Amino acid sequence: MSEEDTYTPQDLEAGRLLFARQWDFLTSVTDMANLPDAADTEIAFAGRSNVGKSSLINALTGRKGLARTSSTPGRTQMLNFFVAPETPLTIVDMPGYGYAQAPKELVEAWTKLVFSYLRGRPNLRRVILLIDSRHGIKKNDLDAMELLDKAAVVYQVVLTKADKIKPPALTRLIADTQALLAKRVAAHPIVLATSSEKNRGVDELRAELCLLANQ
Repeated sequence: MSEEDTYTPQDLEAGRLLFARQWDFLTSVTDMANLPDAADTEIAFAGRSNVGKSSLINALTGRKGLARTSSTPGRTQMLNFFVAPETPLTIVDMPGYGYAQAPKELVEAWTKLVFSYLRGRPNLRRVILLIDSRHGIKKNDLDAMELLDKAAVVYQVVLTKADKIKPPALTRLIADTQALLAKRVAAHPIVLATSSEKNRGVDELRAELCLLANQ
């Protein structure tokens, strides 16, 4: 099934309306005790450092400076929460994994925070696991999937920077990724390809998140 066949025009319009609202930063959290109330549906964005999490969140919400972007891997060191008025959805930008430049003790602290959040957040409906199209799934990504499988947290792979590789290579990558995910316990079967720069796949991801928020 192609991305175009997955969502109806009504789904796409509902997603557009949801993300046409004014999305704002709510809070940053470095400790589980400071998490906001577990009320609305939460969707968390995860991925290797510099995979394009912040850029994709900005593209989804139509706000270039909402989630801070950085060329320095590991810059996002907290759980960052974003909300919009009268919406049943909260977006969470999680610290990137796979960074090599951060001190070991900081990496361990961030990792503990992320793992605790994944295992203990009752309103977390899905993790959007971002994979750089240019590099495909790496060992760190497989480690993240293993953790999500064990925590029984549903995750969906979304490819980023899809404009950076040729269409035939992207088609193969999607097929290979779907085949790998078919063997994972908590993986969602639909793989979306996106480009924040070209705005590719953003409408489909908005539709998917809207469907989750309204279930």
